[in-house]
Amino acid sequence: MSFLDTLRQWDDAITCVDRSDLTEALRIFLDIQEPNSKICFNIGCLQLLNQNLDAAEKAFDCSICKDEHLAVAFFQRGITFYKQNRYEESIGDFHLAFKALRGNQLIDYKVLGLRYKLYACEVLHNMALAEAHLGQWEKAQRNLAKALEYKTDAKLSIIDRAMQSTLKQKVFQAVEFPSAVLFRPNKHYVAELEKKDYLGKAKVVASVVPQDHFSGFAPLQPHVEQEPSGPKEPEVLRALEGDPHIVRYEFIPETSDELAVVPGNIVFVLQKGSDNWASVLFNGRKGLVPYNYLEHLEMSLGGQQKNQLLEPPSRVPPTRPERKQGLLRGESNSQDFQQREAQNADNLFIVKVHYKFNFAVSLASGSTYDTLIEKISKKLNLSPSSVTLRLASDATSALNDNTDMESIWSAQNKHITLWCHTKVQTAEKPQNNKTVLVALHSYESTNPEDLGFNQGDKITLISKINQDWLEGHSNGNTGIFPASFVEKVND
Repeated sequence: MSFLDTLRQWDDAITCVDRSDLTEALRIFLDIQEPNSKICFNIGCLQLLNQNLDAAEKAFDCSICKDEHLAVAFFQRGITFYKQNRYEESIGDFHLAFKALRGNQLIDYKVLGLRYKLYACEVLHNMALAEAHLGQWEKAQRNLAKALEYKTDAKLSIIDRAMQSTLKQKVFQAVEFPSAVLFRPNKHYVAELEKKDYLGKAKVVASVVPQDHFSGFAPLQPHVEQEPSGPKEPEVLRALEGDPHIVRYEFIPETSDELAVVPGNIVFVLQKGSDNWASVLFNGRKGLVPYNYLEHLEMSLGGQQKNQLLEPPSRVPPTRPERKQGLLRGESNSQDFQQREAQNADNLFIVKVHYKFNFAVSLASGSTYDTLIEKISKKLNLSPSSVTLRLASDATSALNDNTDMESIWSAQNKHITLWCHTKVQTAEKPQNNKTVLVALHSYESTNPEDLGFNQGDKITLISKINQDWLEGHSNGNTGIFPASFVEKVND
């Protein structure tokens, strides 16, 4: 099943949910042959609404297998275990959901297409409830006390009522996921599913006649006694950027700098590389398309094609050409493009680092420990001596000069995950004198750990991560933000 078919079925199922036809929505989701993590999560939620607990458990298992960092999937599977009276497994999933929050007060899944915020205090609340069912009242009280550290004003009453119930050794109500709230497909991708008139209505760009309002490609020309020796190229065609080509085969992008096209689309080739990839312009967007998927299109006067016979495309598209490192088509000075090309090189490893925020660096296979620690410390703007790296979050020993780096670079998938700790002491909250910042510009959060705010909002400083990033609290939310967007309020 192609990406477009999956996207179309996903959008159809969400439309059924919007009109409360959950049965039809579940049927459409189940017909998707290769569902991603979000679609599996949606199937689990609908099965949970229908009280099909075994089917819901399998769907959440599939979602977690495809995305092991999806905290809300652990939370929903914990709810499923709780309804099956499997309290030990429920506690385990709530613990994994809390761990996936990575010390944040909440995760807002809006940027991923889910209109829901998962609060750490609610996860601890449900964990305490499962422990209460097992008679572990002391553990339940400790988790509720911990939940008070992560509470918001809106969630305070829920935690207080649960705390009072545990003191009386009575169970309380679970916090459940809202019904019919599902992951939605990217609205920009959905908009591309609709048929559009990409060429639009032609208009005169330039004409030798000042009063010319003709709407065709060829403008009106004054009468001359002698005709020109050859046809004059229309001003409209000269105004178009690139060489026109017609798409012969459907192309589904695999990276963010590639462009999705379908047979019949007319694209304009800006540059062709020696690796048979072309930088094209289509519908106002630039991207990369294999040149062997295109065919040159001859344009004549009046904006019509010349009489050229185009063979119908075969069912099987040509072989996808190999992307070569260093061939920068149309983006020769783009640093982001160079980084993406470098990550695709065979001799590079991607090192994902868990810190107060997650980031990734690329290193050549066989790099020494000094090279690794220097690159990560440079990323954090810290000295190498203040950075400690471990292979697991709970590992007792850290990497050092004596570590066998060959065993680390032997990973088959060329991806390595490390946990980073620093000796730099973060600024703690003053008890009586809090540092208050004011937002100079609005900042929209793009990641779950970011803190979004509007211009003029006041932010309480929690800690300084490095010289470029800060951690703070504002409007009931906690997260990180650029230091250049704020300034300190004068006393």
